[in-house]
Amino acid sequence: MRYVDGFVLPVPKKNLVAYRRMAQKAGKVWREHGALEYIECMADDVKPGKYTSFPQSVKLKPGETVVFAYIVYKSRAQRDRVNAKAIKDPRLAKMMDPKAMPFDGKRMFWGGFKVLVDA
Repeated sequence: MRYVDGFVLPVPKKNLVAYRRMAQKAGKVWREHGALEYIECMADDVKPGKYTSFPQSVKLKPGETVVFAYIVYKSRAQRDRVNAKAIKDPRLAKMMDPKAMPFDGKRMFWGGFKVLVDA
């Protein structure tokens, strides 16, 4: 069964070009190491909710947008192997430094998910 890592994070709009470059590089690395898909999406129709919402989930500040991203793998085991290789890839070393990230990593959240429906 396929497996998905999902991410939600706030990105300052002024840093979107830098973030896109970083994401393109990361996507290339993850795909080369075996990920089936690497998708990064920028908020288009996400409004603050009364109780919960994407903006609220990352404590969105003025001048920021929400990014929703996901990586698809063949299985949880394959995800663990791919992530272990990708994290050690020297092309990503610089971007793994929290000071070099074009977003506030403290307000990012992520997790791994088993596929429930694949229609």
